[in-house]
Amino acid sequence: MALLQISEPGQSTAPHEHRLAVGIDLGTTNSLVASVRSGVAETLADEKGVHILPSVVRYMQDGKIVVGVSALAHATTDPLNTLASVKRIMGRSIDDLSSLQGYLPYQFMDQGHSVPRIQTVVGPVTPIEVSAEILKVLRYRAEASLGGELAGVVITVPAYFDDAQRQATKDAARLAGLNVYRLLNEPTAAAVAYGLDQQAEGVTAIYDLGGGTFDISILKLKKGVFEVLSTGGDTALGGDDFDREIAAWIMQQAQLSGQGDHKFMRRVMTEARRAKEALTNAEKVLITLQLEDRSSFEIEFTRQQFEKLIDPYVKKTIAWCRKTLREAEIEVAKVEHIVMVGGSTRIPYVCNRIHEFFGKRPLVEIDPDMVVAVGAAQQADALAGNKPNEEMLLLDVLPLSLGLETMGELVEKVIQRNTVIPVARAQEFTTFKDGQTAMHIHVLQGEREKVGDCRSLATFDLTNIPPMVAGAAHIKVTFQVDADGLLSVSAEEKSSGVSASVEVKPSYGLTDTEIETMLKDSFHHAADDMHVRQLVEQQVDADRVLEALRSALAKDGDELLSAEEQEKIEQAKIKLVLARQGNDGELIEQAIKVLEQESEEFIARRMNRSVQQVMQGHRIEEFE
Repeated sequence: MALLQISEPGQSTAPHEHRLAVGIDLGTTNSLVASVRSGVAETLADEKGVHILPSVVRYMQDGKIVVGVSALAHATTDPLNTLASVKRIMGRSIDDLSSLQGYLPYQFMDQGHSVPRIQTVVGPVTPIEVSAEILKVLRYRAEASLGGELAGVVITVPAYFDDAQRQATKDAARLAGLNVYRLLNEPTAAAVAYGLDQQAEGVTAIYDLGGGTFDISILKLKKGVFEVLSTGGDTALGGDDFDREIAAWIMQQAQLSGQGDHKFMRRVMTEARRAKEALTNAEKVLITLQLEDRSSFEIEFTRQQFEKLIDPYVKKTIAWCRKTLREAEIEVAKVEHIVMVGGSTRIPYVCNRIHEFFGKRPLVEIDPDMVVAVGAAQQADALAGNKPNEEMLLLDVLPLSLGLETMGELVEKVIQRNTVIPVARAQEFTTFKDGQTAMHIHVLQGEREKVGDCRSLATFDLTNIPPMVAGAAHIKVTFQVDADGLLSVSAEEKSSGVSASVEVKPSYGLTDTEIETMLKDSFHHAADDMHVRQLVEQQVDADRVLEALRSALAKDGDELLSAEEQEKIEQAKIKLVLARQGNDGELIEQAIKVLEQESEEFIARRMNRSVQQVMQGHRIEEFE
């Protein structure tokens, strides 16, 4: 979210150490991590070869924390301790949660805290702490894949994320031990993934339909400058709605009341999702459901029926496209590229309707689930300084207006929404009472005119104003939004120079004390974290030893080793492979030593033969 210039052309061309940097797509439903390797940006897989990490965290009675597929498997059996979709409540206040209760069936604690806390078997946890657990897993995966410590990361956020949500994301990254280069808007990352930032100019629409949210962004590239003109969308519209529509249809066809237990409803939703995914490539699918009385219900479900069910939702997304284009003052015909993001864009009906609306085929070459992470990785690689001779400029916009409370509980907007950032804007105010020596400044965010209809971000006081008649003081209030969309506000009385300022920590964000407490908790677990790091290092070392030995055996094993010697080495190899798959770093280290000992004679023979080959036809004196 910023004007970024990464190295000027013509700067130092001295050899530069490659820094390990990754892009992270921290999603509502799923998350990914990607990195640029050998010039190619690609997502990183776990030890099982799986790239997508479900954004689900389970807290267990023994204090163990499970993230991803293993956690997701217990979503129905342990729903109160298995937390999903926490991105929906990142940066939200307790008062904001009423509209999300239907989506998040958790037990929230209200003990005077402004940050929502979810009750689990290990005690209350905040959405920030939950997100940090997801980020930790992605961090460890990246360090294991890349073989070292990360220099920094770029984390993507929805374009509509406000200051509180962005700050919450940075706090989560900090708790996960990550150095955040910057937060990057998801649509901007998608455009970067397709290389659209390298073109001369043009307008691009980013259509992002995920499991839980829909976003549409209009981007403009001109002379190497990438600008987000406008954004829009619905934070409660996505593929999950499609699943619910199919599930309701199934219940209606089976003449079920919908009052079954939670596990049964989960089976219905699972079958609905399976049917939706099958219809991506098939014209019809057979739905089979085991009923509670152990009888079986079967019915055919066609693509045509599916499209009729989801049409109202797709129409809503197109209405948002039309509205966002109007705000950007861009005609549909002027849009040159449409980038599809999010798993729900795989549905043929969605692609066809978007094709009809924009009058051109959307870009679908990059996996829509991975495109955001890929773009973030490219940005991270540039910010790490791994492309010293390249220049990258990215401009984004402020998602919501920022302003101050004035007399009558009105909001005076200082920076309008969709203003290109980073930005600094100042406005002058004055006193309203004779002899007034202080001014209370209330910073707000939103588009409404009344304070009560906008979001309170921060308050601070400007004191020691020289006493004057009402209206005589000139108080300059400056709003400054940085590269990540985070806000600071300062106020100065011009005649005296007295000033005050605040870095906006939203009233329902984490306080410094709370962050400090969490960091202290992380220090208490430093031994565990050290164990994880040592394990990763040993795993990388094991991979290196195994790969080198495989290559050597393939080339010279049969010639230099007896069958008995080969068998001993093979047994040591198997032990190391098995140890590598476990979580005991010391066991891996020991297995490496055993394999090196068994291979010592083989390595010596290879070296001797290499020396003999070099010396063949020469006298020793020639090498002195």
